[in-house]
Amino acid sequence: MAAPQVVEEESPQARRREHRAWYWYDWADSAFQTTALTVFLGPYLTAVATTAAGGEEGFVAFLGLDLRPKAYFTSIVTVSVLLQIVTMPIVGALADHTGRKKQIMGFLAYLGAAATLGFYFVSGDRYLLGGWLFLLANVAFGGARVTYDSFLPQIARADERDAVSSRGWAFGYLGGGLLLALNLALYLSGGIEEGLAVRISLASAGLWWAMFAIIPMLRLRNRPGHAHDATVPRAVSGSLRQLGRTIADLRRYPRTLLFLVAYLLYNDGVQTVISFSSTYAEHELGLGKSTQIGAILMVQFVAFGGALLLGRLALRYGTKRTVLASLVVWTAVVGVAYFLQKGAAIQFFAIAFFIAIVLGGTQALSRSLYSLVIPPGREAEYFSLYQISDKGSAFLGSLVLTLALQVTDSYRTAIISLIVFFVIGFVLLMIVNLPRAIREAGNEVPDHI
Repeated sequence: MAAPQVVEEESPQARRREHRAWYWYDWADSAFQTTALTVFLGPYLTAVATTAAGGEEGFVAFLGLDLRPKAYFTSIVTVSVLLQIVTMPIVGALADHTGRKKQIMGFLAYLGAAATLGFYFVSGDRYLLGGWLFLLANVAFGGARVTYDSFLPQIARADERDAVSSRGWAFGYLGGGLLLALNLALYLSGGIEEGLAVRISLASAGLWWAMFAIIPMLRLRNRPGHAHDATVPRAVSGSLRQLGRTIADLRRYPRTLLFLVAYLLYNDGVQTVISFSSTYAEHELGLGKSTQIGAILMVQFVAFGGALLLGRLALRYGTKRTVLASLVVWTAVVGVAYFLQKGAAIQFFAIAFFIAIVLGGTQALSRSLYSLVIPPGREAEYFSLYQISDKGSAFLGSLVLTLALQVTDSYRTAIISLIVFFVIGFVLLMIVNLPRAIREAGNEVPDHI
């Protein structure tokens, strides 16, 4: 196996070139998240499964289970998240252990892009093809994200990371929103058959991902790894041993672990509010699809400015304070959502606007904070744990919503129950001694945290 390309210079100009290249990957893979995951894929695969089952009352088989068509997509999402939780730590350990971070990220990115392109061929009753392609695409998406995030502490100094992370998130929202707008224009135009429009839109996300991933692949640079195993099996086995050490070593970094728990909780609230918003708008507020789609598009473009705004606020007031302030806004938004009137589209857009302002910044600044409390040279391993916290939060939020709906049969009670995640996350983040956590990890404490 060829030796990885290593860094020869760390000049400001070289860092800025890598910053710009790094932003482009968020632009590239956000198309999969917005066009495929958020809007088109779930309803379309459900329709394909319904055709295969002979109607909504039928069943389809997947992984030995007989599933109702309406449960098919949620089932494969669950399976894909479990696979991500298993594979992401291995990807992270392999990237750090070999030093071939860019090659691993590129392989996974193009694997995911190719699988997404394959959605063009999912039609008729080919629900199994769609399911397997989704599993491949989503697992590759998660693994590539681990390596992508782990570049942040290597390409940016501690005092640059808030700005760099925020610009990456902002660029991603802009790219994902632009392609989604184009695809929605195609879908709503009525010029071509609906199923074909969806398939073209899904395939375009894969093409977008593949095209724009070329830029970071050309400009990002590997850093030396910890080992130089000659064969893939030895590299994998060494990575697994290193992963075990990483998990055991978390006990040596209790404040890093506390930050992870805080992030898991408040990010749980963020992700669940986003995923539940369309259901709340439709079933509780009685708002139509056009209003929901308009809000989704608005969030994408406003979040671009919101991420940059919170990045600037972090520079002035400190990163931790800015994240804590954003959690106060999230708490207020959820509380106000309880009182929204039925059919009040303007009120819904107002809530979506405030969500967009804090959405990207909360995530971007949390990522830059986390990059400070992990040991150098093991970035991908630790970011795999960060991504697992991200994926695991989807389970907790869904569980709370399910229990609230089961007990109260009220969407309003369900949405207000999510406040607990922001409140507990706020308290835990507030008590994390970040300067001490940063020093314990072996990093320099920046001026603004």
